[in-house]
Amino acid sequence: MKSADKHSKIISAATKVFAKKGFFNARISDIAKEAKVADGTIYLYFNNKFDILISVFEQEIGKLVEQTAALVKKEEDSKVMLEIFITSHLKEMKKNSNLAEVIQIELRQTNKLIRDYRNNKFSEYVNIIASIIEKGQEEGVYSKDIQPGIAKMAIFGALDEISRIWNMNLDNKYTVQEAARQVTDIFHNGILASEE
Repeated sequence: MKSADKHSKIISAATKVFAKKGFFNARISDIAKEAKVADGTIYLYFNNKFDILISVFEQEIGKLVEQTAALVKKEEDSKVMLEIFITSHLKEMKKNSNLAEVIQIELRQTNKLIRDYRNNKFSEYVNIIASIIEKGQEEGVYSKDIQPGIAKMAIFGALDEISRIWNMNLDNKYTVQEAARQVTDIFHNGILASEE
């Protein structure tokens, strides 16, 4: 008998296994062992390994979309909205290093299933950044010269790299708040010294 609890347990185990071994090296039996279920149980919930990976993205990135959109919606000021997105993303990636690892490695696959997926839930997530930029442009806060599509990639790329460094434990001297403030300041003010 299927249960939502077991489904979540398998997703959580798969996230951990994919982060540790990589998608291609991970086996269904590894996921089953981590989830403490029989190998056959996995197939009651998923067709194959790709199905599990897509479900990891669907569930985990789906949660990010929901919670980030809800946080951003509470704010009117587009500059604050951008800071909220940046802070929220960094907090989640620091808290869930396995998910950060899976997003960084597996979302870059060229497999058609993953490419198609990137164009769905993941696009919805980074498009929150583009919509914040567009709102700021309408209000005259952000320059009309900025392409929201490029801005969202630049901002997400910066956040992705910070998460990668954290997860490799090479440089943990920055708190989430410090890193979020720095990234926000760089995008809001640039890196040129102000002219006196």
